[in-house]
Amino acid sequence: MTSKKTISTLKKPQKIIKGRIKVKMDDGSEKSFFAIRSQHNNARGPFKGGIRFHPKVTEDEIKALSYWMTIKCAVADLPYGGAKGGVRVDPKKLSKQELENLSRAYAEFISDHIGPKIDIPAPDVNTNPQIIAWMLDAYEKKIGKKAPATFTGKPLNKGGSLGRTEATGQGGLFVLEAYLKSKKQKAKGKKIAVQGIGNVGYWFSVLAKKAGFKVTAISDSSATILLRGISLEKLVRLKKEHGSLEKSAKKEGLKTLPSNKILELDVDILVPAALEKSINEKNYQKIKTKTILELANGPTTSKAEKALINKGVDIIPDILASSGGVTVSYFEWLQNLKNEKWTKEKVNKSLKTKMVKVFNEVYETKEKHKISFRKAAYILAEKRIIEAMTKGEH
Repeated sequence: MTSKKTISTLKKPQKIIKGRIKVKMDDGSEKSFFAIRSQHNNARGPFKGGIRFHPKVTEDEIKALSYWMTIKCAVADLPYGGAKGGVRVDPKKLSKQELENLSRAYAEFISDHIGPKIDIPAPDVNTNPQIIAWMLDAYEKKIGKKAPATFTGKPLNKGGSLGRTEATGQGGLFVLEAYLKSKKQKAKGKKIAVQGIGNVGYWFSVLAKKAGFKVTAISDSSATILLRGISLEKLVRLKKEHGSLEKSAKKEGLKTLPSNKILELDVDILVPAALEKSINEKNYQKIKTKTILELANGPTTSKAEKALINKGVDIIPDILASSGGVTVSYFEWLQNLKNEKWTKEKVNKSLKTKMVKVFNEVYETKEKHKISFRKAAYILAEKRIIEAMTKGEH
């Protein structure tokens, strides 16, 4: 297979499993939902990728995300290819029992196409360890044996890994520290603004603070709050209680800024950990930071990125910065295959070693070719995939 042919093969998934799944509703009726799994490429190992439950799930989106997972796993140098799955549904409109029925129906729908050495699904948008536990149970019942390594992101009592909850935020922090080391800079006192207070934004903020960074502001979709006179932990507690940062701020008498103002603050490091395309043509000129660490998927548009790089901004891309989650998923898979249980210390130590090594490889590629971090990450990933696809053909 020539490199040209290999590259064209990479443009489309190897297999698409799609159809409609029937789910029993609480009123006794049956409802059908569009379900899909895109298996993009398995040249480097089993397919790997999340399952999302969302009303806007489309075939094109799932295919694109499965390609992105192939790249992400190759950047992180994990022995995986990429996959993605989804069901077009608004899970907020389902009862707990209907959600369980949907999860089990989806697992049965893809059961002939997954397995510890074939395709290893995980949680994604609107799915969680409980949903994965239902899926694993349905899958094991269908195949008639235990196979915990088929799914990652499981609850701890079902073979999940310690350190998985905070893995994406923790991995991002390790990458940021490696980046500062390459610049011969220290973490202490560096000011950070974090867009997003979900799992990733929260854990990154908490761990960055512990590591000596100064987290000065955080936002959700309702407001930006400057962390003056209120701790991050208290703010998260209040958000859980009141539902949004804006409502929490009102209760505490805190000053808020509009949600999108988080991007314009004068900080050392900006961390978009929420939305796609949040840094775009409309706002990039107002960005003052010199370093962007992408923990959300695709938070910077290509036009905005080009302009920011020309201004001397370093953008550490999502496929590198947010690969801590899939890396700890890999550790979970290894523990399941070997019937081991790693300590949190071992998980974090292994994660740090991996993330620092991966950052250094991307950095060396960037310096060698005098290109952006993102281009360097893609070059490295595609080189690894093409090598795996053309192995033994000469």
